[in-house]
Amino acid sequence: MSRPILLFCLTFNHSNRLGEAEEFVRASGAKKVLIDHHLDPEDFTDLVFSDTTKCSTAELVHELVCSMNGDQQFLNRAYSEALYVGIITDTGNFEHGSYTSRTFRIVADLLESGLEKEKILDLIYNNYSADRLRLQGFALNQRMVVMAEYRTAYIYLSKADLKEFNHVKGDTEGFVNMPLTIKGIDFAAMFIEKDGFIKLSFRSKGQFPSNEFASLYFYGGGHRNASGGEFPDTLENTINYFLKVLKENIWRFSDGG
Repeated sequence: MSRPILLFCLTFNHSNRLGEAEEFVRASGAKKVLIDHHLDPEDFTDLVFSDTTKCSTAELVHELVCSMNGDQQFLNRAYSEALYVGIITDTGNFEHGSYTSRTFRIVADLLESGLEKEKILDLIYNNYSADRLRLQGFALNQRMVVMAEYRTAYIYLSKADLKEFNHVKGDTEGFVNMPLTIKGIDFAAMFIEKDGFIKLSFRSKGQFPSNEFASLYFYGGGHRNASGGEFPDTLENTINYFLKVLKENIWRFSDGG
C-alpha cells in the first residue's frame, strides 16, 4: 500500500482529537494541512487555514475551493449536499454559531443550484429511532436539573440509562440544546457516562463563554456558545465538581468572561 503524500486535517484543531490515530498522523512523513474554524489551533501541521469567523469548516473549505477556482463557484450535487450538511449541522440548522450574511448567500446559491433542502433536512433531523425519542423524554423528565438562580440547567445520563434505551452513537445529539429553550436559562450542560470518564457538552446564550468554562475546568474548548470537554471521574463526582466551579464562577462568566 502506497504511503500518503498529503494529509488534510478537517474540523479539529488539536492532534489529540484524533485519538488512536494521533501517533500515526504525527509520525507520517506526508505534508499536513489543517482546515478548521475553532479557536487556538495547535501547531502540528505544515499549513494552517484557520478562520473562527466561519460558521463551519465546511464554509471555510468552500471559500478555499472558490478561491482556487478563480473566485468562481464550484458546485455539483455531491459537493452541494456535503456543503449544506456541514453548514446546518454545525449551526444546529441556524440556531447557534457564527453564521453571517455570507453564510446565507452561500446557502442561497446552493438552493438556486437545485439542492433538495427538505430531503436533506428529513434525512438528518427526522430519521431517529423510537428508542431515541424515549431516551430524550426520559432525559428531560428524569435527568434534567434546573438551577434558575444560576440561569443554568443540566442533563445527565449514566451508562445504565443509555443501555435501557438501546443507545447507539448519535442518539443524544442535540439534547444539550434543549434546556436553553427554558425562559431565563443561559447556560446548559450535558453529562454522559463513558468507560473511565465523563463526556461533557456545553451550550450558552449571548456572551457567556462556554468554551472558556470548558477549557478551564474540563480539559475542553470549542466555540463561545457551543463547546465540550471531559472529566476523568465518576458521574456523581463530575456533577459535584461542575456545581462547585459553577457556583464559584458563574457571575464572572455571565459578564462574558
